[in-house]
Amino acid sequence: MDTPSVAVRELPLFPLPELVLFPGRQLPLHIFELRYRMLMNTILQGDRRFGVLMIDPSTGEIAKVGCCAEIIRYQRTSDDRMEIMTLGQQRFRVLDCVRETPYRVGLVEWIEDDPTEESLEPLANEVDQLLRDVVRLSGKLTSQEIKFPKDTPALPLELSYWVASTLHGVASEQQSLLEMQNTLSRLEREAEILTSTRNNLAARTALKDVLK
Repeated sequence: MDTPSVAVRELPLFPLPELVLFPGRQLPLHIFELRYRMLMNTILQGDRRFGVLMIDPSTGEIAKVGCCAEIIRYQRTSDDRMEIMTLGQQRFRVLDCVRETPYRVGLVEWIEDDPTEESLEPLANEVDQLLRDVVRLSGKLTSQEIKFPKDTPALPLELSYWVASTLHGVASEQQSLLEMQNTLSRLEREAEILTSTRNNLAARTALKDVLK
């Protein structure tokens, strides 16, 4: 994953309701609004990067921490809309709003997790196993075969992002995980969430077996 060399820069911003992008994860977008077609046409002439920020649907508030997305491929439709595939890169924090029209541009700083001296491998392995348990129990409960992806990240930092991106329906929790700057804390929180989910699924699965 490329790391931008400039610590602070202007970045076009693309707010999305209840959507949190994480580094290393792909995000497909269908661009139809004129202002965002203008945004995409502009960044395609540059480094193909823009910032994705979550909008809280209950308050309309736009998050201050987001993830930079890079366009990796795109296609124009006959009516000038765009189908875009992006890849999450570096996280950032919005320092100031440079302008609002025709689209939002912010002054941002890149953020990274703080370095840690302790080994994160045991906790990362635990989180990986918990997620596998959740997938297995979900499949058993719904009587469906759910295959666990073979390309899960091996490094704790990348794994923590990957796991966070799988937590569907809890955008506020995902935003909290994105904002954390400590890999250990992120993995610990994910272990808590997955343990709770696993226990709930196990209880429901056991009840289903009893009622057969």
